[in-house]
Amino acid sequence: MDDAPLFEPKAFGLSAEQSELAVVARTLGREKFAPRAEALDREARFPTENYRDMHEAGLLGLCVPAQHGGRGADYKTYALTAAEIGRYCGATALTWNMHVCSCLWSGPLSDDLKMTDAQRANHERRRALHYGRIVNEGAVYAQPFSEGGAAAAGMAPFSTRATRVDDGWIINGKKIFASLAGNADYYGILCTQEGKDPSVRDTMYIAVPANADGVSVVGDWDPLGMRATVSRTLLLENVRVDEDAQLMPRGIYYQAATRWPHMFLTLSPTYMGQAQAAYDFTIRYLRGEMPGTPPVKRRMYPTKQIAVAQMRIMLEQTKALWFQAISEACPDPSKDQMLRAYAAQYTVMENANEIAQLAIRTCGGQAMLKSLALERIYRDSRCGSLMLPWTAELCLDRLGRQALYERGETDD
Repeated sequence: MDDAPLFEPKAFGLSAEQSELAVVARTLGREKFAPRAEALDREARFPTENYRDMHEAGLLGLCVPAQHGGRGADYKTYALTAAEIGRYCGATALTWNMHVCSCLWSGPLSDDLKMTDAQRANHERRRALHYGRIVNEGAVYAQPFSEGGAAAAGMAPFSTRATRVDDGWIINGKKIFASLAGNADYYGILCTQEGKDPSVRDTMYIAVPANADGVSVVGDWDPLGMRATVSRTLLLENVRVDEDAQLMPRGIYYQAATRWPHMFLTLSPTYMGQAQAAYDFTIRYLRGEMPGTPPVKRRMYPTKQIAVAQMRIMLEQTKALWFQAISEACPDPSKDQMLRAYAAQYTVMENANEIAQLAIRTCGGQAMLKSLALERIYRDSRCGSLMLPWTAELCLDRLGRQALYERGETDD
């Protein structure tokens, strides 16, 4: 049984480009990524082969503007493509997000932001250098974010600091849960310009070559799920980079975070795909069509039919809310658009694992076997709610507070 589109093009009004890229992602996922996923997960090994395939298919340059040789995809097109990849290998989709955001943030999102003429000219020249590496050489850009404090949630300056020198910057700091650590060619480091009173407004976004002096990757990586992301700890000790290493001019990341907040919803496509994958597995299994299992049908039992109905309802609810949220992503969103974005993030991250739980209970003992995908989907899907900057807890907190208070309003 061929996999149907996660979002049927006619029903959801997809463009020709969105439909085409979904087919590319689905074909790669089914034929290449899914067969490799079990071994990558078991060995906690980065999906290097998948990245070679994505480069050949033009997906590494998905959000690189067309004038720089990429596909020029917008935010929504990226999200739909990533969700299809997430159906087949969650770790590939999640790490690809980190790479694509380097292009998405410095490309389409930056085009919507205010810059001086000088900033715009420098940004255009610099991003052309980064995009050339991606499109022509297949360079992979990581995006280590977390530091173990409040910075990744946008509530404090990053502890990783950039000090100005004559011809560039010297960077010192540490990033934890650094996806692609040891496997990326460049690390897009979010850091704070060193100064008397460091501020989130002074955030910088700088591409550090993986082979630069002072860059090291340390620690083990043996987590519950998303094992093939290889998110080890990244250390930066007096790492010197030149002026053109900047992915955004100073201060523009802060503007993006405040004016284009849907930029932090880009982890969710992976888990939208995971929700679909759990449902797909259950249908195949109960119909006796799951490779590696006996061709025994289990679909005639009422309890299993009811469980599938519950899964389908939850899946459709999740799809509808998530599709609406990615469709209205824009600069300067309204309050209601932001509340929907938080609700969509929470719903996808929680429902993906809830659907996987129902799938395991419904499919029974075979679902526990690591040789079948459902066990991995269950573990991978549990990880989404923990991911900054919009964890499930933070989404609940912001939903409640922002629904009850207007900006600047207090009880004093």
